[in-house]
Amino acid sequence: MHNPWVIDNVHLVIRLFLSVLLGGLVGFERERKNHAAGLRTHTLVCLGSCLLMILSMYGFADFVGEPNVRLDPARLAAQVITGVGFLGAGTILFTGKSITGLTTAASVWVVMAVGLTVGAGFYLPAVLSAVMVLLILWGLNIVEKRYVNNRRECTFTLMLDGEKPRMEHVQELLTHRGVKLVKVRFIGTDDSDLGLEHKHQSMIITVILPHREQLMGLADDLNRMAGVRSVAAE
Repeated sequence: MHNPWVIDNVHLVIRLFLSVLLGGLVGFERERKNHAAGLRTHTLVCLGSCLLMILSMYGFADFVGEPNVRLDPARLAAQVITGVGFLGAGTILFTGKSITGLTTAASVWVVMAVGLTVGAGFYLPAVLSAVMVLLILWGLNIVEKRYVNNRRECTFTLMLDGEKPRMEHVQELLTHRGVKLVKVRFIGTDDSDLGLEHKHQSMIITVILPHREQLMGLADDLNRMAGVRSVAAE
């Protein structure tokens, strides 16, 4: 009769190498896109999770027959889930108005789950999960770029020389390019302290571009307008 508390060396090696392979596949996809957690991080997380799952299930088999000893194969796995949560949080960055690293943090967390699954001996769900993770990271990224994240909010700062351009001309340019105007703000700058006889103004407009590729073209068109000295975009 098979003893559920004992694993042979062949299956032990298979589980460890399979965790390295599956974690490495996901990590390679992240590495290609230059994310904080890449090939080595994902591989180590998957391998470590697998090893701890094996330890949790089989590492204390000698104590099974001891009196007053109750073994729980999931006890270390529960701690792994908590620990990897802190590692994933380290990949999340808040920069200005945007938050980056959420997808990488999620991939680290899923790789941990794949490692635990391999360590428990459920090869098929582990392999299928790794394949689905790759499809999500690669396939849905293409879908997001094409249909979801293609629209982008941008802010243009126009340094004006003398009179400000007529707003109807600005609106006409934006409408022609299919750009939605969100906000306009004028800031006056007094140059009298610098020995200049007039004031300069800067106009800050926030728009939503239907396509990211329009950024440079729109900046060039704004820079050609009468009264505009320079344009900065972000």
